[in-house]
Amino acid sequence: MNKYLHTIRNSTGELLTSYSLLFFSTSQWFGLLLLLVTFCKPYAGLPGLIAGVIAILLVKFSGLRGAGVQKGLFCYNAILIGVGMGSFFNWGFAFWLLLFLAVLLSILLSGVLMNQLFPKGLPFLAIPFTVCFWVVILVSREFGAIDLTTRNIYWLNQMYAIGDNGLVNFILYFENLPMHPLLLMFFKSVSSLFFQENVLAGIIISIGLLFHSRISFVLLVLGFLASIGFNSAVHAYNDGINYYLMGGNFLMVALAIGGIFMIPSVYSWLWALVAVPLTFLMVIATGKLCVLLGVPVFSLPFSAVTLLILYFFRVTQQTGRIILTPLQLYSPEKNLYHYLNTKKRLASETWFRFQLPFMGEWIVSQGYEGGITHKGDWSKALDFVIVDAQMKTYSGYALSCEDFYCYNKPVLAPADGYVQELIDQVEDNEIGKVNRQQNWGNTIILRHAEGLYTKICHLRKESFKVKQGEFVKKGQTIAACGNSGRSPEPHLHFQVQYTPYVGSKTVYYPFETFREKKEDTTSVRSFAVPLETAKVSNIITDENLEQAFAFAPGYRMEISADGFDTEYWEVFTDAYNQCYLYSHTQQSTAYFIKGSCYFYFTAFYGNRNSLLYQFYISAYHIALFTEEGTVVTDEFPLQWSRNNPGKWLQDFAAPFVIFRRLLYRSENRQGEGSYFDRETRISSRQSLQYPGFERKANESEIVVREGKIAAFSFMYHNQVKEALCTVKL
Repeated sequence: MNKYLHTIRNSTGELLTSYSLLFFSTSQWFGLLLLLVTFCKPYAGLPGLIAGVIAILLVKFSGLRGAGVQKGLFCYNAILIGVGMGSFFNWGFAFWLLLFLAVLLSILLSGVLMNQLFPKGLPFLAIPFTVCFWVVILVSREFGAIDLTTRNIYWLNQMYAIGDNGLVNFILYFENLPMHPLLLMFFKSVSSLFFQENVLAGIIISIGLLFHSRISFVLLVLGFLASIGFNSAVHAYNDGINYYLMGGNFLMVALAIGGIFMIPSVYSWLWALVAVPLTFLMVIATGKLCVLLGVPVFSLPFSAVTLLILYFFRVTQQTGRIILTPLQLYSPEKNLYHYLNTKKRLASETWFRFQLPFMGEWIVSQGYEGGITHKGDWSKALDFVIVDAQMKTYSGYALSCEDFYCYNKPVLAPADGYVQELIDQVEDNEIGKVNRQQNWGNTIILRHAEGLYTKICHLRKESFKVKQGEFVKKGQTIAACGNSGRSPEPHLHFQVQYTPYVGSKTVYYPFETFREKKEDTTSVRSFAVPLETAKVSNIITDENLEQAFAFAPGYRMEISADGFDTEYWEVFTDAYNQCYLYSHTQQSTAYFIKGSCYFYFTAFYGNRNSLLYQFYISAYHIALFTEEGTVVTDEFPLQWSRNNPGKWLQDFAAPFVIFRRLLYRSENRQGEGSYFDRETRISSRQSLQYPGFERKANESEIVVREGKIAAFSFMYHNQVKEALCTVKL
């Protein structure tokens, strides 16, 4: 029984999602609203609902799987076909038979178009509906058992049959509202997406869309005004634009281009304005051609112009002003906020993770654009030495290399890689002398990836621990610091380059994480280049934290808290080798990245009332070390903030300016205990920042004990909740 209830619940969700997809949404409450609106014309609404159910059953019968099925991508065109057929044809056995065949045809066509267009990053939009409804219209003329209906003309009679004079008077109240003709036209154009000319339906849809997405609502208005303005300039429709052309083409193209398939911005909105007159031209041109077949243009111009613009930006690979939506979240606000957040937080993922090539604390004696030798093509390089409390690089009288603190100190591999080149025959210089004939001295070049190399120079002769072609691990000792080549005193030269040659041009490249002391200020810097005269050292991670957050595939945990269902989490990797925690109980997913020094979540999908979501916001970005005074700061994507007037105002302004931020802050505290059984507490805080003030939103704490996450506490409905965690082996 539970299995059948689960299937019915999932199928109902897919059906409601299919309705909401008509406005590029996956909101089920919005889908329910749209379903109810279609029943303003019951003879159209019922075939639409039945068509949606048939589509879901056919998809399940065919064995199709994947996100496209769950999101209703195979079904929304079928719903339009059902609503359209119910609006234009009388019911009968032949009607339902033709509806079934048309729905089946739309699913087949959707599958083919998905296979052809999705790999190119293109949607199939309303093409299956348009083609299939053309087929229905053309073949219906040959079917004597199918005839056109007059219900579309006398649709108020249907309302009278359902609700008598009360319902008719209620609808007429809205039809006769004293509103501007343009406003009246807008609402009727919105309702025309479901083959209606109903002010009440248009008002309901508009209000629902406004609650779902402020940007979507504004773009519909923008598309409406742009079409009215263009028609006023060219005088194409002197009696006013047909509602069906307006709703199915001009409004939808503005929404698709301005906020769905492009990240909302000033430039996407400008392209939305450009798309409207282009669609206007296509409506007129295709209308002339469709007259020859005796079929309406429906939404063909909208689909054609949208695909044309998107394909243009795909093939030209334009970057900068226009950003095609990389991950479709079916909401302009979510697309925008997720893109901005990901761009800022995951920019470091484009860098290879290098560590400093030594142990302990060294000083940058010459940095990028250094005044001695780091000039021109070789300006992006670093020289390191060791100094004492008096800032001297040596002890005694500095008569030999052995007097210098850095001499013969171990040199480490900055990252995993292969030994590309070795030079190991240059003698160390006497102090004060330099070898300009063999400028780089003893050198090792490591290949970390195709087109990415590091070069370390002035090494001691015969100190190499590796051979050419050998694979080395990050942190492995590869040689010792020396004084060979152009080196007046022992020091270490480090640079990153794109080619494997000894004299290659240097390039800017940051280190992953390091401690930096400069002018009595100590800080932990990530994906940065050390400053000249700064003392730097690698970060030593805390073994307790390192083990606790080593979420390898197969890792399982049980989490329980008062007022919540017990959850079972497991770690998986997806097809792109990205790791995520999955809550089997709540069917929720939290993607994460574990670097050398930090653990952080990148995305959450699922139930926001789950314990996994609370852990996601608690451990959103944490350090895996316990440096005193280290504070990690970050930002959540703005879609996680609560719905309130402030969020709505930000949504309206989002394509132009972001003035609201959802901030995150975490700090580690070392507890009592020995090295192996000590406790570490990670305190985190979430707050909402406006210009000029900040408001605390939530606080949480994670307890790590003996290399495991023991518990975490959080605020939930103004109460402190504690979740107990048990690792399952």
